[in-house]
Amino acid sequence: MSDPDGFRAEARAWLEANCPPEMREPMRDESDACWGGRNAVFKNDAQKRWMETMGERGWTVPDWPKEYGGGGLSPAETKALREEMAALGCRNPLSSFGISMLGPALLKYGTEEQKQHYLPQIARGEIRWCQGYSEPGAGSDLAGLQAKAEAVSDPEGGDHWLVNGQKVWTSYADKADWIFCLVRTDLADKHRGISFVLFDMASEGVSTRPILLISGNSPFCETFFDDVKVPKDQVVGEVNRGWDVAKYLLGHEREMISGFGLGGGAPLGEKAAETVGRDAAGRLDDPLLRAEIARFEVDSLAFRAMSERFVDQLKAGQAHPAQPSMMKYYGTELNKRRHELAMAAGGSDALEWESEASRGGAKARAWLRTKANSIEGGTSEIQLNIVAKRILELPDQ
Repeated sequence: MSDPDGFRAEARAWLEANCPPEMREPMRDESDACWGGRNAVFKNDAQKRWMETMGERGWTVPDWPKEYGGGGLSPAETKALREEMAALGCRNPLSSFGISMLGPALLKYGTEEQKQHYLPQIARGEIRWCQGYSEPGAGSDLAGLQAKAEAVSDPEGGDHWLVNGQKVWTSYADKADWIFCLVRTDLADKHRGISFVLFDMASEGVSTRPILLISGNSPFCETFFDDVKVPKDQVVGEVNRGWDVAKYLLGHEREMISGFGLGGGAPLGEKAAETVGRDAAGRLDDPLLRAEIARFEVDSLAFRAMSERFVDQLKAGQAHPAQPSMMKYYGTELNKRRHELAMAAGGSDALEWESEASRGGAKARAWLRTKANSIEGGTSEIQLNIVAKRILELPDQ
């Protein structure tokens, strides 16, 4: 990057000219997130326009190569762009498992044909993905998965895989267009008998069923495969070597979940003041809560600094392989603390569940939803085990 200040100024001017005012307001609920996809339902025209405008420029994935729909920006330029977006309050134009998880895996393990076909669609928000990893009997022990794919040679239908089995906790499976899925292609080897496949959720034999959480809402589904035909070329990486792809993708998933700890919107103290009020000095009118929020904000700033350092190391290929586990664990705990404090500030009124004034109990439902953060993407216990073994080098017990 020859002129970092020039790029920053150019990016700021472009964002000011192109980001709709509606997309600079703090997100209030899940409908403010834009997921794209072939059946996308946009909250308003501004949301659709912002996704498309950023997609055309390649800035939904600014650090991806231009030939795959990205912006081709350097790590420093990408960081500057995100800082300018944050300074202007610009919303993320596209939330996507394709961007946060599948895309990096395709860039590393995909064929050139797979990259050319899928990555531009992901960057433009034209395809929405879900993840087929966990099973009823294979969660923390993911390598124990049993969903299988059998090679079939059909004179009429051509060579393909026939997939059968079940996945669970499949986020947004009922809304996704395609799935990236782990299947067993060799029963003899637990780890070297797994393949990573892609297929359309509209394929015959795919069905989903929602799973409700204690929050009353849920993105999770059970997903069933009954003789689903998958073309042979839909394997990412080598057949029976999908565990390599799976582990790489899990690192990016844990990085994504750790981002929950960064939060967003108005600072917690400002939100708390809406219900607790302020004293004569303009401080939060509850000294104990004020101290807890101050402690949280300090930890949050430290985590943000650590996150930026981790991303820089990751882009430079210098990150420790177990760092995503450390980030995921702490980001999870930080996010849970944020919502606990928000509930404490709201008092008994925060427990209200259905009124228009509480936006359908948004605060309480969000608080309950965070309880799943310490399970999804690998339980907190598993992350701590990884940190103990891989980073602290503690002996096995």
